[in-house]
Order: sequence, then C-alpha cells, then structure tokens
Amino acid sequence: MKQAFLLLTVLIVFKLSLVGQQERVLITETTVKVSAMTTQDYYFGFDSGDHVFFNFELLKGKDIKEIEIFEYPNASLFMAFKTKSIKEKEINIIKKGIYKFSFKNTAVGIRVGTMKVERIPASSNNKIFNPTVYWRTLSDTSYYFEDEPYIISKDTAFITVVNPTIKVHSSSNFNGNTTTYAFNLPNNTVAWSYYLGVDQSGQEAYEKAAKELAEKAAPIVSKFPAYGPLAALALGSTSYITRLQQGEDIDFYIVEGDNVNLVYSGQEFYYLKKGKVINDFARMKAPLKGILHFCFSNDNAVTGVLVTVKVVAVTVKVNWGTRQVKRFKVNTWQEPYLKD
Repeated sequence: MKQAFLLLTVLIVFKLSLVGQQERVLITETTVKVSAMTTQDYYFGFDSGDHVFFNFELLKGKDIKEIEIFEYPNASLFMAFKTKSIKEKEINIIKKGIYKFSFKNTAVGIRVGTMKVERIPASSNNKIFNPTVYWRTLSDTSYYFEDEPYIISKDTAFITVVNPTIKVHSSSNFNGNTTTYAFNLPNNTVAWSYYLGVDQSGQEAYEKAAKELAEKAAPIVSKFPAYGPLAALALGSTSYITRLQQGEDIDFYIVEGDNVNLVYSGQEFYYLKKGKVINDFARMKAPLKGILHFCFSNDNAVTGVLVTVKVVAVTVKVNWGTRQVKRFKVNTWQEPYLKD
C-alpha cells in the first residue's frame, strides 16, 4: 500500500515537473480597461488537457471588484474579489471549449490593468491550436396569434340637420337686423352641405334643382330622394343648383363656437364662409363636429326677408370586428464558436 502511494506521488511530481518544463504558448498579453459600473469580458478557446496560466496586474484604481473565469457559458472555475494582482493562477482544462475571463468594475472610476494568458498543451500534438473565439448570429422564428381589429362594414346615411325658414328684419327694425341660427353636426359626419335662399326666388331655385336631379336620376342620390340636391352636393356630385343673379340678397357668415358672440358685439371674428347672396350653396369637409352658427344681416332699410336654410350631413358609421391573425417573431442572438 505504501509502495502504491509512493508511486502515485512520484507520478504526480513527475507530471508537474514536465508541465513546468514545457514551453508556454502566449495566448494574449494586453491592457484591460474596464469603464465605471461595467463588466468587460474576454473569450479564448483552449484544448482538452491544457494548463492555462493567468496573470493580472492593476495599474489604475484602488482594486477591481471581481475577476471570474468561466467555462462557457456559466460554469465558474475561478473567482477573486477586490483584488489588484493575480500571479500564476493555473486552470486545468478538462475539455476543449470556450472560456470567458470576466472583469467587473462597480466603482465610479475606470480601472486599467494588464492581463497575460498562456497555455501549456497536454502534448506536442496539440501545441498548434487556434484560441481565437469567433461569433455568429443565430436566429429562430416563433409563431403566435393575436386579435386584430378589422372593418366589417360601413353604414352611410344622410341626415337632415336643419331645414327652417328664418325671418331677418330690415336695418330699420327696432330689434336689429342680425339673426343667428345654431346647428350641431351629428356624430360620424364625413361631409356636409348647405343651401341658403332668400325669399320665394331662393326657394324656387332649390325646388327646380330637386326636380332636375330626379329627372336625370343620378345613380347614387336616387336612392335618397328625400335629401335631393344637398345629398348630391355633399357627395361631391352634380347638384343642379344654380346661382341666382336677380332678387333680394342677404349678408351671411358661418362661424364656430364663441365667434357668434363677437358677431353681435361688432368685434373681429373668425368665419368659415361668408357672402352677400341671393342664394348660396357649398360642400363642406371641415369642420366635421361641434356647434356651428349661421349669421344673417339684412341691409335693406325697409323690407325684411325670409331665408330658407338647409343643411344635410353625410355620416359613415364603421362597424368593427376582431379576428385572429397569425404573426411571427424572429429572435436573434450571438453565439461564440471555435474554428478548430
């Protein structure tokens, strides 16, 4: 028993003696710079049976928080805390692979040092070994389902917003010659149109356009005969309304919000449309919501007028549904490898 133990001791000493006598192969001798609050990693490849010798000397800074050597990806082989120097640390490599040398700095200042890594091959047969670690991008694709909104249908409607006849007094009237009329655009309005006509001639001009439109049977508007020329106008189609050149006229403005109060007070105000007309009509694409006002002023000193006011809005209600759609996600990552 003693003889066997003695023989084993002799073999170990002999092996260590051979390792000490073999020529070391320099892997790297470099400056290590670790910025504040960061970790700096270095990767090398080693062959099975290698004896790796690691030396480190801190040149700048009180100490370095942590130095650790891993067999990639996370098998720790050596760790040192708050150190300034490591001398001849030997790591025995059991299997060929990639090894990471990690330097962690938790201080607010940079740490600078020198690192030297050498290897003694297990035999002369694997003396020539490429320790460079290369990187390649790998990816895989995963599939999943998610709910997606989609349009089931769109419901288009024509809405008569206003259709009154408004009395506007003469300029000599005791109560004044300015009249306003408020209207509110319905939800989901995408366009609207208006018609103003003064007295009988203005009313007749609209009725004539409605008759002509019905006779010519515009394909789209024929489905909505009750809305007539204004429906066609709101859709950007031919309305057959003509502008009158003779007859009693009216001054008008279309204003938003508080501008109507400025009209009454005689202050400067913002308007959407204005004119001095016998009749007037237009397609409007803005604004599409809120309360608006027609403001009328009659400069005739003797005679009041009646103004026909018509507004038709086109609304589109979108009906939404949800459906499951197949999506994919590509995950990419970097993987180290050796070429030998």
